[in-house]
Amino acid sequence: MEEKVFNFAIIGCGVIAPNHAEGIVNTPNARLVAVADIVEEKARSFAQKYNCDWYLDYKEMLDRPDIDIVNICTPSGLHPEMAIEAMKRGKHVITEKPMAITLEQADAMISASKEYNRKLACIFQRRTQSVFKKIKEVISQGAIGRLILGDAYMKYFRSQAYYDSGDWRGTWALDGGGALMNQGIHCIDLMQWIMGEVGSVFAYTRTLARKIEVEDTAVAVLEYKNGAIGVIEGTTSVVPGFDHRLEFHGVDGSILVDGERIARWEVPGVELKLEPEVTVGSTASDPRAVGYRGHMLLIQDMIDAIKNNRDPLIPGEEGKKALKIILAIYKSSKERKEVYLDTM
Repeated sequence: MEEKVFNFAIIGCGVIAPNHAEGIVNTPNARLVAVADIVEEKARSFAQKYNCDWYLDYKEMLDRPDIDIVNICTPSGLHPEMAIEAMKRGKHVITEKPMAITLEQADAMISASKEYNRKLACIFQRRTQSVFKKIKEVISQGAIGRLILGDAYMKYFRSQAYYDSGDWRGTWALDGGGALMNQGIHCIDLMQWIMGEVGSVFAYTRTLARKIEVEDTAVAVLEYKNGAIGVIEGTTSVVPGFDHRLEFHGVDGSILVDGERIARWEVPGVELKLEPEVTVGSTASDPRAVGYRGHMLLIQDMIDAIKNNRDPLIPGEEGKKALKIILAIYKSSKERKEVYLDTM
């Protein structure tokens, strides 16, 4: 019997959309059939490049019965409405990070997934990289002992021109936040995935370098539920922009990450062996350098999840976790007090 080909559609033809398109066209049994964008030139040129249909109205595109999976690549504040509409019409959904900009929106997306029996997957492509999978594995096995510190330093650079390139960038209504919500969320997701759930935060967020509504500089102290503590520093204000550094410390060992490579591997009795994979570029100052491999793996995972009726690798419940940490940081800074995540 011939294997089913899954038809994909993309909503939003901006900076991250090519990663999704390349991930689709390089996946066996996947086909990009349509794209939608409110800017006609963007939609038409994107469709010409990938030999598919284009629409100005995403709802008109969703009327098509041949679409199986919809990838949402629009400004963050639009994700919930579009995801829920797609699931309501029988489509499975892959949404870019953050899945939403409020917990209420995230919960509504998760509820819609259950109500309409559709898969909902979130893009956190670094979870697919062999570096972070290996770190997750050895720490989960207790190889560095009881965890005591977990820190993330994300000193990135985005110019004023970057924020001016789209009227949604740097706004609360559509970006939902700044250096943490848009750029730092990937590493914040990794920290909670590897270190464990965050119990509380105390934070300062500031707008110090850019003319935007949201933060370009943030510092937070975390307490993990397992008793470990840590620091998050996130910026888009540091010149010229540096690779992120993630640091994991236990009573018996340490692992330090610089960008996408392991800089120090102090794990007693465990040799560092990684699966070979395509090198991922640095997004310290260029958001387009990430490459499409991680997106492709999550696209392939969605297809497998549908075929085998299982949850995708990063379902809505997982996508919500980093969002909750960031919203707690914003709340702490605004109210000048420690915020406990279980109260949110």
